[in-house]
This record gives sequence, structure tokens and C-alpha cells, in this order.
Amino acid sequence: MLPYRRPIAEIIERRFSCRTYAPGPIQLGLRDELSEFLAASGQGPLGTRVRFELVSASEEDLAALKGLGTYGFIKGASGFIIGAVGPGERNLEDYGYLLEGAILFATDLGLGTCWLGATFDRSAFSRKISLQEGETIPAVAALGYVAERRRWLDSYIRRRAGSDDRLPWSALFFDRDFANPLSVEKCGPFVTPLQMVRLAPSASNRQPWRIVKDGSQWHFYLRRSRSLRNRSLSILKLADLQRIDMGIAMCHFQLTAKEMGLSGEWKLQDPGINQPDPETEYIVTWQGSD
Repeated sequence: MLPYRRPIAEIIERRFSCRTYAPGPIQLGLRDELSEFLAASGQGPLGTRVRFELVSASEEDLAALKGLGTYGFIKGASGFIIGAVGPGERNLEDYGYLLEGAILFATDLGLGTCWLGATFDRSAFSRKISLQEGETIPAVAALGYVAERRRWLDSYIRRRAGSDDRLPWSALFFDRDFANPLSVEKCGPFVTPLQMVRLAPSASNRQPWRIVKDGSQWHFYLRRSRSLRNRSLSILKLADLQRIDMGIAMCHFQLTAKEMGLSGEWKLQDPGINQPDPETEYIVTWQGSD
């Protein structure tokens, strides 16, 4: 049983990047539910341990967001989910997977949320989670009640980021190799999990996931945006956000498949498919049951 009240596809469709919140703290009962969920979210599907804390927002926290582009426009957040992760081959993918699961849980509780990707290792967030040597905070999530009338700024930022635009199906999903777009008819019951991947949030809405179907296997690839990587890692000193995006896509895929009774497991098993360009790299495979 999934820990969500509504169907996962409905929750995914409800979620949006909320930057304007109504004043007031989060109800104690909801805080307790979310804290319990976070306490149980200790290990990602690829084996990385992650620690999460739910903290109340403070002026010091909001100051940590200044200078990070649109993140500085967060208004009235009541709290934040902070996570700490250590080194590992797929640590950022696990981090993205687990934090997105928590964000969806918060959405199911009726809260607004917003992904905030950066490196918060020297901020107030690091002190609140007692960041240990070797750990990093690659992203946090803002929380609160959605303001009844979303400010014009929310709509402006969504338009600028292209958040309402999605790449076509044929640009994301492939049959056996990257030369053959995957038709909806060949997806069988996995149409819905793939559609939920297509709706996943991503840094600058770049939608970097590419998935190749090969029998009962679904190979997940990262199609990098070179400009975003250079800007993220060098100029803004952000974490490798596109690897976190892949974890978000994995979360949407697996949660939807599980709810539909489609069993499978994640494996690190590169199939050796010819990749279309140097910016495309293998991440993980979902091995479905035959």
C-alpha cells in the first residue's frame, strides 16, 4: 500500500511550484504526519541513505535563498524540508527520488510546495540538520498553505521557465534504441507511468529524462543540457540538478507502476545501447516482471 490518500496520478497532476504562501504555521497534525513520512524515507531505491528534517521557516532561511534566481521570490513559506546525503554513485538520483516522494505526500495533505535546488552546505539549513562531514544538501523544499490568490509573480515565473510546456512523447520515449520513437500503442499498461514521468518537474523545465523500452526493461537515460550544467556547477555553485531530476522521474514512474500493480525493480545494468550524442548518459534500468 502506498502512503497516499489520493491516486498518485491525481497528486502528481495537482502539484505545482508554489512560490506564494498564506500566512500561518502548518497545522500540528499535518506536521506530525509529514515528519513520520520523512523519518521512514531513509534509503533511496539505489541504496543511498538520506536524512530529512522538517523545520519551521525563519528569516535566516529565506536569506539563504537570496541570490539564487527565482528562488529568492519565495513568499510566506511556513517551513522547509531539508535533506542531507553522503557520497555515492547514484546519491543525487536517490535524493531526488526521496524528496519528490515527500513533496507528493505534502501535496496529498493539501500543502503547497516548491523545489529549491542549490548547494546549501554553508547556510542556516546546514546547521538545522547538523550537516556531517562528507554530507551535502543539494536541494530543499519550501512548504506552506497555498495563498488563495496566487501573486502575478508566480504566473510570470512559470511562463518564463516554460513550466506549462512539455516535450512531445516522441522526444522522450523510445523503442529498443534512440532511432525509434515509442508509440503509445506499444506501451501497454505503462502509458500512465510514462505520462507521469512526462509531468515531472525539472530544473529550468529541461525535462532531461529519456527512456528506452526493451522488452520488459525500461532504460532511463539523462540527456544533459550543457549550458544548464555549466551554469549550475560553475557559476551558481548548484548541485548537479539534472541528476536530481532523474530521481524525480524515477519516483513518478515507480509510484505509478506500483499503484497499478506493475511489479519491477531498479538495476544498474547498462544495456550498451548506442547513444545519440555525448550529452546522453545511462542512469538506471527498471526491470519489469515478465
